[in-house]
Amino acid sequence: MVHSEKKENEAFLLESISYLENLGFENIKSDIEGYESPKSYKKQGTDITITPDITATRRTRKYYFELSVKSQEPRLLKTKWRFLDVLTRMNDHRFRIITKRGHYKFTHDMLNDLNLNKTLIKL
Repeated sequence: MVHSEKKENEAFLLESISYLENLGFENIKSDIEGYESPKSYKKQGTDITITPDITATRRTRKYYFELSVKSQEPRLLKTKWRFLDVLTRMNDHRFRIITKRGHYKFTHDMLNDLNLNKTLIKL
């Protein structure tokens, strides 16, 4: 999700973190209070910073998780997802998208626009 929407969807973020903890993920980092913030990436020449919603590790493999909710800025969200997909493929990490009811179609359309073949985690 885009940084400006994190406050509105804090409950969904906490629900996702709880779900990941139950699956056995460790070293969970997120941009909310009580958790360490994940590493941010700054786009050169602009003031745009890209921070994954959640990062975690399981069995020595690093995972990046993005929460997908309907956004007013789909272009910025597409840029973020494309960057994270390329970054994870370069470093042999994993990139997953978490969504919830009411946002499936938006997420599916975004993935089709980006030509990404991802299996969604549906909460």
